[in-house]
Amino acid sequence: MKPANAHLQLNKAHFPVTVLGPGQRIGLWLQGCSIGCKGCVSVDTWERDPQRTVAISSLLTWCKQVAGSGLDGVTISGGEPFDQPEGLRHLLQALRLWRSQARLDFDILCYSGYPLKTLQQRHARLLALLDALIPEPFIDSQSGVLWRGSSNQPLVPLSPLGQQRYAAFVCAPLQEEDKRMQVAVEGGRVWMIGIPARGDMTRIEALCRSRGLTLEQVSWRR
Repeated sequence: MKPANAHLQLNKAHFPVTVLGPGQRIGLWLQGCSIGCKGCVSVDTWERDPQRTVAISSLLTWCKQVAGSGLDGVTISGGEPFDQPEGLRHLLQALRLWRSQARLDFDILCYSGYPLKTLQQRHARLLALLDALIPEPFIDSQSGVLWRGSSNQPLVPLSPLGQQRYAAFVCAPLQEEDKRMQVAVEGGRVWMIGIPARGDMTRIEALCRSRGLTLEQVSWRR
């Protein structure tokens, strides 16, 4: 695939995201996940969907338009980003080129449900394009830590910038002020962004129902 024709399947994109990494960030959720962790709150991102295919050049243009000068980082999640390795590579290369040419210092953080060793063995070249990684499958029975859904998931700095931004958070406990979710409304849809505590989504659904609101096509159920 030539860079000019590079594409990937995208579930959604949002700015600013303030609950998935430090500072104000662009959030990109890729479409398609072959892992399917039990208890995942983003079940809507599991199925591959050709209708969600976007050109990376168009996605990069959108990133430049929304970010302005207030961009601290880009967080890539899903779905499973590493299920689209070629598209992910072109996206990361495009982001790094933009960062270099515009003399910006935003970091790139990526989530994955694959074990760290698997990613190191199969996708070392992709890891070299990241500043930080949160790998390992989500385990519903384990409590969450900062920016992570379960405590088995490490925060792995991968570059000097990643060390600078994330070293202090590798073993950071989850503080009360960190237990935040964002709500975004777009096109008649409500998005919850962040890492919910166990039972949060069920409680939110029950609260809405008690006030006469019905949530349809929720992302945490198939």
